[in-house]
Amino acid sequence: MTEMNSNEIDIVKAQTSKINDVDFSNLTFGRVFSDHMFFCDYEDGKWQTPKITPYQAMTIDPSARVFHYGQAVFEGMKAYKDEDGKIFLFRPEQNAARINVSSARLAIPEFPKDYFLKGLEELLKLDSEWIKPGLGNSLYIRPFVIATEPAISASPADTYRFMIICSPAKAYYNEPVRVLFAEKYSRSADGGVGFAKAAGNYAAQFYPTSLAQKKGFQQIIWTDASTHQYLEEAGTMNIFFRINDTLITAPNNDRILDGITRKSVIQLADDMGINYEVRRVSVQEIKDAVNDGSLKEIFGTGTAAVISPVSAFEHGGDVFEIPSLENSYATLFKEKLMHIQHNLAEDLHGWRHEVK
Repeated sequence: MTEMNSNEIDIVKAQTSKINDVDFSNLTFGRVFSDHMFFCDYEDGKWQTPKITPYQAMTIDPSARVFHYGQAVFEGMKAYKDEDGKIFLFRPEQNAARINVSSARLAIPEFPKDYFLKGLEELLKLDSEWIKPGLGNSLYIRPFVIATEPAISASPADTYRFMIICSPAKAYYNEPVRVLFAEKYSRSADGGVGFAKAAGNYAAQFYPTSLAQKKGFQQIIWTDASTHQYLEEAGTMNIFFRINDTLITAPNNDRILDGITRKSVIQLADDMGINYEVRRVSVQEIKDAVNDGSLKEIFGTGTAAVISPVSAFEHGGDVFEIPSLENSYATLFKEKLMHIQHNLAEDLHGWRHEVK
């Protein structure tokens, strides 16, 4: 496919902006949306002309297959603005590739990479005022695909809609979280869709996570579905463990999302000469490590918070507190990643993508 240009996108600009009605100092994540949205429909065996229109409600048939069989996948990414007003994305090609991996697993047609990237750039240029400068401030970007065909027979749809919507996010200074190690419920299983960003993966977590929250824990670290002996990932994050000065994370498999922040942390560890291991991590190993003092920290990685430190975990009815650590790896990696994202540090690996 030849490279797409902006003339191949039908653009209808909003007559007025909602931006003056938004209190950017008091944002609730994911509740406020920018002026425009991007969408493209799949019909007659091909993706049609992409469009950008004012953000608005859309009409969808009650029998659309997404409501009945869950054909829906999504991505999460952010746009950043430096003090000179330049706009940057962080490794957007990875998101474009991953949404197609997710789509393929749910029998959804793959979306052309050039449509994804060019459409997103045009959307961000239209809504550039919604991207506020300042370390940690960003415009959260939600690409997603849903099955729109009005039919309730149990088979893949013939029509789909790919969309991108955006929501401003303030600096995310998160407190350490308390987590449960899963003993009963599972996030996903071998041969399933755990590696995909399928909407149903997250819905399936809500109930067990609500039970954890009633006990005073914010998230669950999921274990393998077969034995519940090995730690894999948290509810919305990949997970890292530091034993002494070695960083450990579980290998990707059918059950674990191929996290972009995770991959970036591994590369930064390599750059800085920090010893790391990608291997299975058992519950017992981490309990032993906290008991003998060799467990220094646990942290999650993901788009929203970048790095989320863990202050305690519960397993088997016992709660294990993790002492706060000065000069933690979590703090180090978060600072380095955010400085790259906001054009405040050298980008050795070409992760930063300027929107021109």
